[in-house]
Amino acid sequence: MSHLWHNPHATTAFSLDPSGKGQQRMTDETHLAFIRKLPSLVSGGHGCEACHVRYGDPRHKKAKTAKGRKPDDAWTVPMLPEEHRLQHSGNEKAFWDRIGIDPLEVARQLYAVSGDVKAGRKIIMNARRATK
Repeated sequence: MSHLWHNPHATTAFSLDPSGKGQQRMTDETHLAFIRKLPSLVSGGHGCEACHVRYGDPRHKKAKTAKGRKPDDAWTVPMLPEEHRLQHSGNEKAFWDRIGIDPLEVARQLYAVSGDVKAGRKIIMNARRATK
């Protein structure tokens, strides 16, 4: 007879994320400078900030970032300052759902080509085109 029991520490998508209170956040100033060179993911405009995406998503193995902490610099997308303020003024996930873009997927793709502005622009253009 098998004994079934509930393991409260079972592996979940979020448990695969190695970040935690004891781990320092990953900073990458070179990547942030690259992000600032790209057009806005929201509008296509220029003069962007590197905007950290705070919400979590198990599909991307990203836990929600706790208040008072910034996500790793890999989880950034380019946005104009006013778009950035709007992103953080309410429910961030709802903001991106309204726009129809998965910023975590875009951030992942941008980090994979970090430093290659031409490839970064193409990623932004493709993400924006998919919303139309």
